[in-house]
Amino acid sequence: MAKPALLTVDDDREVLRAVERDLRRRYADRYRVLRADSGQAALDILRELKVRNDAVALLLVDQRMPGMSGVEFIKEANELFPDAKRVLLTAYADTDAAIKAINEANVQHYLLKPWDPPEQNLYPVLDDLLEEWQANFHPPFEGIRVVGNRWSPKSHAVKDFLARNQVPYQWLDVEAAERDVEVRRVVESLTADELHHLPIVVLPDGARLKEPATAEIAERVGLRTRADAEFYDLAIIGGGPAGLAAAVYGASEGLRTVMIEREAPGGQAGMSSRIENYLGFPSGLSGADLARRAVVQAKRFGVEILSAEATRLRVEDQYRFLRLADSSEVS
Repeated sequence: MAKPALLTVDDDREVLRAVERDLRRRYADRYRVLRADSGQAALDILRELKVRNDAVALLLVDQRMPGMSGVEFIKEANELFPDAKRVLLTAYADTDAAIKAINEANVQHYLLKPWDPPEQNLYPVLDDLLEEWQANFHPPFEGIRVVGNRWSPKSHAVKDFLARNQVPYQWLDVEAAERDVEVRRVVESLTADELHHLPIVVLPDGARLKEPATAEIAERVGLRTRADAEFYDLAIIGGGPAGLAAAVYGASEGLRTVMIEREAPGGQAGMSSRIENYLGFPSGLSGADLARRAVVQAKRFGVEILSAEATRLRVEDQYRFLRLADSSEVS
């Protein structure tokens, strides 16, 4: 699948080149950076992307352009890619127009020119918007499939583990084989032994895991299950809101921090459909969103998050050692 696109639009060619340069420097490994020197040219690009079923993650648009203003362009672009994040570039004199655009065109943010240095004035805003876009983006499926029975507790445990760890997967219910061609093809490819040991997790490389434990799934799907170092300044057992907060506070003070969570970051709160009493979110947010934001913040400070189970604590001289379920130790 093609990388999602970041589209920047500006009639000033020097500004356009500068924006493109800064976007490529930060995001070229994950996104395609495209540019247009007018609103109409940008709409032509978007229509072509729509025909090819490509994704657009961000529109970074100048407000003052001849023929079509930034707000006018964004209104039309919304019809093609309503989920793309929208940012308006303005001069100091255009701030009133930018604030109006937030209400009229559903612009998520506006940035003032010049934005140098981008590490302070550009990247933090775009990082947050792109992380939110990625969390809600549903690309054409190319990943893990879970084959099971909807009445099976083991199947639901696997689905819950993947979902709470933000690992995309496709659920295939064997009971739907008669009416769903895709499910029928997958079921027919399984052996009789595999059908008696559901759920089956089918990995992108074709490997199959029969009734897998969460630790096995974590290791195969790329979650971190082993510590990178032998020694840490701070080890936290449990990745609920309190554990995540402690990890952020410790790492932000320069402590080398590891957090060990056997299921998924967010704990019980991560399973809540709505949290309205969490400090700093007067409108409330879902438990999954709270967990995602906390994990992003923790990783920004360098916290290592292990998908593992701590089973024992021992003390030797001035050192403390945590034994994990795979018999490895963290000190």
